[in-house]
Amino acid sequence: MEIVQVPAFQDNYLYLLHDPDSGVTAVVDPGDAAPIQKALSERGWQLDYILNTHHHPDHVAGNLALKDTYRATIIGPAADKDRIPGIDVALSEGETFDIGNYTAAVIDVPGHTKGHIAWYFESVSALFCGDTLFAMGCGRLFEGTPEQMLASLDKIAALPDNTRIYCAHEYTMANADFAITVDPDNVALGARIRTVAALRERRQPTVPSLLGLEKQTNPFLRSSSRALADGVGLPGADRLEIFTKTRELKDNF
Repeated sequence: MEIVQVPAFQDNYLYLLHDPDSGVTAVVDPGDAAPIQKALSERGWQLDYILNTHHHPDHVAGNLALKDTYRATIIGPAADKDRIPGIDVALSEGETFDIGNYTAAVIDVPGHTKGHIAWYFESVSALFCGDTLFAMGCGRLFEGTPEQMLASLDKIAALPDNTRIYCAHEYTMANADFAITVDPDNVALGARIRTVAALRERRQPTVPSLLGLEKQTNPFLRSSSRALADGVGLPGADRLEIFTKTRELKDNF
């Protein structure tokens, strides 16, 4: 599967997914139709499917224009179907959808919103997780609870370490600036920050990242770490307390 990362707005990433054998193409979270239309035109591709992770406008605002232009089918979360513009197919965890020869498994990951899902393509080790997991960060809890978000992140963390994390925003440097304050002695984190800084100096994307690296350096996947517990001032606390405090600190960072 060919994956094309399409920048939009200030820091969004939209994704085109193309099966070269069947010619089938999908887009993930088209918050803006124009850059997607341009990318499709440049490649001579037709758009067949629109995959949404959640209802926020910067992820769905291009739905109707793209559907009207290409007659594309819109697939989104069943738990949030009333807030996905133009939705045709509503799916929940345990269900799948094929993009040509590639199958996406739906994972329910509420927390950022109540109806958030992620799309997991096991055959190409790729996860499109919207605003649930970011490089060295996670989404704000606009509608869900810390319990929901921690459970959602646990589902993602259970995937293979070589899974590429295609998140929806270039927030990595800001996330890194926070992460080092709560996990200052993390050697892997320090090394990653240097790599990320060099990439951003050259205006290169830091996404996708690898899940294995996230588990080493992302504080929101390290709620079992004694070092993180100390870093947020909760030595001996349980995972949920540590995660909740970490999220609160990030919200006010």
